[in-house]
Amino acid sequence: MTDTVSFEVASAGGPRTVTLACERRGAGEPLLLLHGIGHHLQAWEPVSRILAADREVIAVDLPGFGSSPALPEGLEYDLATVTAVLGGACEALGVGRPHVAGNSLGGLLALEMGRRGLARSVTALSPGGFWSPGEWRYAASVLRVMREGATRLPLPVVRQLARSAAGRAALTGTIYARPGRRAPEAVVAETLALKHAPGFGATLRAGAGLTFGDDLPGLPVTVAWGDRDRLLFPRQGVRAKRVIPGARLVRLRGCGHVPMNDDPALVARVVRDGSGGAARR
Repeated sequence: MTDTVSFEVASAGGPRTVTLACERRGAGEPLLLLHGIGHHLQAWEPVSRILAADREVIAVDLPGFGSSPALPEGLEYDLATVTAVLGGACEALGVGRPHVAGNSLGGLLALEMGRRGLARSVTALSPGGFWSPGEWRYAASVLRVMREGATRLPLPVVRQLARSAAGRAALTGTIYARPGRRAPEAVVAETLALKHAPGFGATLRAGAGLTFGDDLPGLPVTVAWGDRDRLLFPRQGVRAKRVIPGARLVRLRGCGHVPMNDDPALVARVVRDGSGGAARR
């Protein structure tokens, strides 16, 4: 069940109160799950149920996405600010320094949390920040087209499309390798989440020219990439490995940009191993 957490974040104009939507389940070491731009915490639903068997799983809606309201005036959607927001959320939730797994934008945020000492381990699934300038322009243009489509399509049309595998492919084929596996109601919900995300534009603008260029020595890092990712190409994983030489680089066979629905068991295994499951076993 979705809940909320509120806390204060420093700004140039004084403290601002931020509220995030979140879901908690399971027991064990805390594991924070972060979704990508335009998505919502339900993107992790196929995987979070598996991970909750031996983790305290905390999935959040990023600021201005899903059920989380936009950031208050005085706070920007840049990487530093949103990372500070997530650190504040972890403190307010009483989980301290959790394991963090993120997809796309969430993967970049997970890496930045690791860089700032806010994560015990990081698992990044097709993270942003390892693109060339041309690849960034391509990804940004695709995301804008997806947003425009979600905004213009009437809800009855979205619902009609979601009833068939072909329609679900038309709506979500850019991010899923196997869109037909996504439940119709989930496709409708994530299309509406993309349509109504007040943080979308500012977040996309903040990503222009942004790259992740720091090693994370001493921190367990896994970078995993779907070999059918059509948004951020798999070759970007090789660049990530060059930037973070100690990272474990994993290919997610048969998976697209948002792999949690394409192969939940595989993604759960990668996240569990990345957050210490392999060592404990």
